[in-house]
Amino acid sequence: MGQPASPVRRGRVSRVLSSLFVQVLIAAVIGIAVGHFWPEFGGALKPIGDGFIRLIKMVIAPLIFCVVVVGIAKAGDMRSVGRIGLKALIYFEVVTTAALALGLVAGNLVQPGAGLDIDPATLDTSGVTAKTHGEQMPGPAEFVLHMIPESAVAAFADNELLQVLLLAVLFAAGLLHIGIGRAPQVFAFIEQTGEIIFKIIGYVMRLAPIAVFGSMAYLIGQYGLSSLSTYATLIGACYGAALLFCVVLGALLKAFTGLSILKFLRYTREEFALAIGTASSEVVMPRIMEKLERAGCRKEAVGLVIPTGYSFNLDGASIYLSLATLFMAQAVGVDLTIGQQITVVLVLILTSKGMAGIPGSAFIALSATASAVGVIPVAAVALMLGADRIMDTMRVVTNLLGNCVATFIVSKWDGAFDRDRAVATLADPASAPPLPREEDEPAKA
Repeated sequence: MGQPASPVRRGRVSRVLSSLFVQVLIAAVIGIAVGHFWPEFGGALKPIGDGFIRLIKMVIAPLIFCVVVVGIAKAGDMRSVGRIGLKALIYFEVVTTAALALGLVAGNLVQPGAGLDIDPATLDTSGVTAKTHGEQMPGPAEFVLHMIPESAVAAFADNELLQVLLLAVLFAAGLLHIGIGRAPQVFAFIEQTGEIIFKIIGYVMRLAPIAVFGSMAYLIGQYGLSSLSTYATLIGACYGAALLFCVVLGALLKAFTGLSILKFLRYTREEFALAIGTASSEVVMPRIMEKLERAGCRKEAVGLVIPTGYSFNLDGASIYLSLATLFMAQAVGVDLTIGQQITVVLVLILTSKGMAGIPGSAFIALSATASAVGVIPVAAVALMLGADRIMDTMRVVTNLLGNCVATFIVSKWDGAFDRDRAVATLADPASAPPLPREEDEPAKA
């Protein structure tokens, strides 16, 4: 008979299995197996993942409001809000344009659609219409107006992050103007509400492995592993370009802050695993914001950069959109000139912003780009129906990592970064210094 496991070994196994990262990985493997061997059953498990995402989304808007108001109130300076916001937008524009250009370079080098010779007349575009629900990409004026909520309640009810962010900034400005000393109960209520929401998120996160199981079973059951081979070249080009872009992000992080991207990924491995498993970066937004604050970024910087980045800094989506546009052109035998490819970048600079929350936004952006270029049949967008879902992992990881790096860089740029805390936290999160708590009255305007 074998010797029973020692208490030390049992304790080690127990610690490993209690890790959310390990639980999510195990759940993903089981979900893939279920989706592959029992596709009908796997396809019916979509509500499990969707339910978890809804549980997280229901608290994101109030959390953003609380984090931003508390962060600005403690900073005590509205000018810093303007500086951080402006620097974030400049960074977002530069980096997303670089991502679009990288996608074009990869498409020209790999030629993922070359040789397919597809007749656009044979394509069924009904699937694109079903994805987009008849929506169109808003124009500049419409987009700006959409950032302004029709009412304070509507911003929270519709879960529009930019509207909630605008409301939070205005509320914080008003709070600072009258003086926090005159409304200490209001400030305390908002701060404590934020702490309660983080506790709620902790409860919901215990369901994460179940959600990943359902999402992966649905993905494989609905699309099958065979779909990977159909778009193998396009998938390889997208994921390869995204990997190169992540290396560039790591170099930027090192150059600006001296931090290691690998240590940061180890620090946030649970969040990235969950985002991959559920194909959604929104589900980890609250935990990522908390971890970035623990890693040395001030609360007001985190509260401004992350929600804004989820609409304006979609690096993974930018790589995918430019590469997919070239793929569509090559697949139908259209050879885009340099001038036309520059047009693609210029159009996507506009259409790639504010995609979050719009049904079928990738297909809307691709359709708008095809129409603007003028030589790509809009029907070619239907080619992306089979590949779009497979690109989710690439988009989610690159978008999430891009926004995390953006928060570090903008925080450092604005003097809102504690490098000593960041180094200590990434080296050993368990022994990192606790976040400072202000028992005294927060900074006054």
